Amino acid sequence: MIHRRKDAVATSKRSTIPGPQGLPAGKALPRYGIISLQRGLGILSLLAQSENSLSASEIARAAKLHGSTVHRFLVNLEDSGYVARDDRGNYHLGTHCISLGRAAMNRLDVRRASIPALEELNRVTRETVHLAIRHALTAVYVEKFESPEPLRIFSRIGANVPLHCTAMGKVFLAFMPAGEQAEILARLPFTRYTPSTICSVTAMRAELKSVAQQGYAIDNEEHEAHIKCIAAPVWDEPGRVVAAFSITGPAARMQRTRLREFALLARQTSAAISKALGYPGAAAAAKP
Repeated sequence: MIHRRKDAVATSKRSTIPGPQGLPAGKALPRYGIISLQRGLGILSLLAQSENSLSASEIARAAKLHGSTVHRFLVNLEDSGYVARDDRGNYHLGTHCISLGRAAMNRLDVRRASIPALEELNRVTRETVHLAIRHALTAVYVEKFESPEPLRIFSRIGANVPLHCTAMGKVFLAFMPAGEQAEILARLPFTRYTPSTICSVTAMRAELKSVAQQGYAIDNEEHEAHIKCIAAPVWDEPGRVVAAFSITGPAARMQRTRLREFALLARQTSAAISKALGYPGAAAAAKP
């Protein structure tokens, strides 16, 4: 949904929140799992996905944990710099999380290799450009270049978006090995976000076949009304899709003719980044 704020930014709630007992949504406790550690990490994930700081009681309700348990976690996390409190006593991520995030970002070779080409793509299209990697059943933004237009998409690095209804998500699905794709499709919830959302495995398979043939994917207001995206893959030297990038804008600016222009730019950008990562098929990927 597009809202006009004081800075004329279109808001986009592209994220997920942790699931029951402080664990990420849809994720069971892993083998050798330490429950207390998972709960603490779940609290951090909850704060990371919230647009506002949260009170201890709000965290307890969302994580489905007792208030006293949450209090103990928060005291330890605050002492370690992982969470901090605002002037109302509500909690948000602390500075140590920022340091960890920056360290992780700096170690992403694909991010470093992508920045020059994505900056140019952002300059040419004047639309918001995202770079994402896949994590389980979601795509996670690891880089973003803002549109200079007054009306633009609001999103943030670190946010998770679903695979089945976003252009980047469909890119990841389309270029998976067949066995992995079948396994992931069987696990996807196919939540309907808009009337355009694809909500069946059969329809998704047909969509992914088209994506694989044309080399790019389109989110035609499938995740959020009034917002369209076009995305393409980033290949590494062995020929694996290690990331995807997208051009995102209000649907009013993303009409058919412009999408065709962006499709060619996306394929060219995909080839340029993939070539920088050593992908031998980069030249073929750029051809329409």
